[in-house]
Amino acid sequence: MGLTMKRVAFLLLVAAGLVSTSAFAADMALKAPPPPPPPSPWDIAITGGLMSDYIFRGITQSNHQPSTEFGLEPRYNFSKDLQGYVGVSGESIDFPNRAAAEVDFYSGIRPTFDKLALDFGVWYYFYPDGQCFNTAALCDSLGGGSSVAPALPNGNVIKENMSFLEFYGKATYTVNDNFNFGGSIWGSPVFGNGLAGVMNSGAYGIYYTGNVTLTAPSTWFPNGIGAYASADLGYWQLGTSDAFYAVPAFLAGVPYTSYWNWDAGIGFTWKIFTLDLRYYQSSLTKAECNVFTSDQTASFSPSAVTSQNPTGLASSWCGAVFVAKLSIATALSALK
Repeated sequence: MGLTMKRVAFLLLVAAGLVSTSAFAADMALKAPPPPPPPSPWDIAITGGLMSDYIFRGITQSNHQPSTEFGLEPRYNFSKDLQGYVGVSGESIDFPNRAAAEVDFYSGIRPTFDKLALDFGVWYYFYPDGQCFNTAALCDSLGGGSSVAPALPNGNVIKENMSFLEFYGKATYTVNDNFNFGGSIWGSPVFGNGLAGVMNSGAYGIYYTGNVTLTAPSTWFPNGIGAYASADLGYWQLGTSDAFYAVPAFLAGVPYTSYWNWDAGIGFTWKIFTLDLRYYQSSLTKAECNVFTSDQTASFSPSAVTSQNPTGLASSWCGAVFVAKLSIATALSALK
């Protein structure tokens, strides 16, 4: 009897051990997997586009011809409210000095305070492989290179080096998912001997702009299509050029006309694609436009003869234009 009881007790202990072991194994199997690693603070934004005209502050940069663009922007998120970035982008252009392209280098930080997003940085517009058109003396002293010809075929003069630097600050306030507004200020300094400034002309420039964007509710369109309407208003306050662009009435340099520019348009988005349809205009007359751009295609008009523009060349580069642009915007993290 005692032996039988011992066997029963032993079997009960073995059974209890098996149950305990099975329960422990089940608990191990049901435990949650370890959390995924936090997302990398690094990313690279990728942009590209094709546009029917490249307009910069109301003025064509591509002689009213189609233009392409491409850009890369490495970013680092110091926190959810502070991002640092550097970037490079390029656009095809058609400048009077025959520069090969526009290449932009920029860097800055983007702090965010709830609905207010700020952006502070510096931007360098680089126009490589330009040529100088003026007298040999002025090309050597102020134009950045030896003279290619006494002037452009229509009589305008232009520097080899038109590259310039701007510092900027931007602010955007997002009221809700369907409405935001903002503004920015850009400043181009003049360095020693009247060099640099806007388009390396020797003239200072301060550009002020405001914008507003209305975004359609996501339920308005099917299949992930989005839409928006936006408008911008800008004012470019300009100084006086150096002697490279002097005319008889202004031997030390020509005073550029400060001007307004504006645009309004609508856009449609789908995944990484955006189609933007936009109208641009500026307040510059054709004579004032010629003075500021040295347009190689400008032609004589009696009404364009002024003390600022004694050659009477009239440029259409600053007038009204409609632009269609198809662009992409994504990030390296989205492609993985």
